[in-house]
Amino acid sequence: MTDESKLIAAAQAGSADAFCGLARLYRERLLRFLLTRCASFADAEDALQDTLIAAFRYIHSYDSRWRFSTWLYRIAIRNAAKLRGPDTVDIGELRDEENDPLQQCIADSETQNLWVSARSTLNDEVFTAMWLRYAEDMSVNDISTTLDRSVSWTKVNLMRGRRALETQMNSVANQSEAYG
Repeated sequence: MTDESKLIAAAQAGSADAFCGLARLYRERLLRFLLTRCASFADAEDALQDTLIAAFRYIHSYDSRWRFSTWLYRIAIRNAAKLRGPDTVDIGELRDEENDPLQQCIADSETQNLWVSARSTLNDEVFTAMWLRYAEDMSVNDISTTLDRSVSWTKVNLMRGRRALETQMNSVANQSEAYG
């Protein structure tokens, strides 16, 4: 039994301390993920808080057949969607460099450029699938469970996302060469 499994079992038995240990394990990763889905840092923090509260409240419903991270990310996606609401601006339209949540969560400039391109090029679900695969290192099966999509959908859209990014990055490189 892993440390995470022990914490989960203890949290399911009612240990708040064990749940706090789980929250410490996932807090940064969840916040980084939520920053890509929310319009501001404050919204991402709110979604994180709502996610952890819901996870604590419903820890008894967690099924150990699935990875705990998959369960948490599903909760996080739902909470971020609630904050966005139907009338809010899509984060892809927010390109204010100072207030761009994606820029706040990625430090390396080459990686940052890739994720900023991904955010502006890909639709929300494909971007999320790409983030979960490459930033969070989730398996295709876990991504499909998290997004409530089929494994086939996940594989196809990861491939399409990679192709779209490759095309976008090649286009940028060609423009740089033409002007350079």
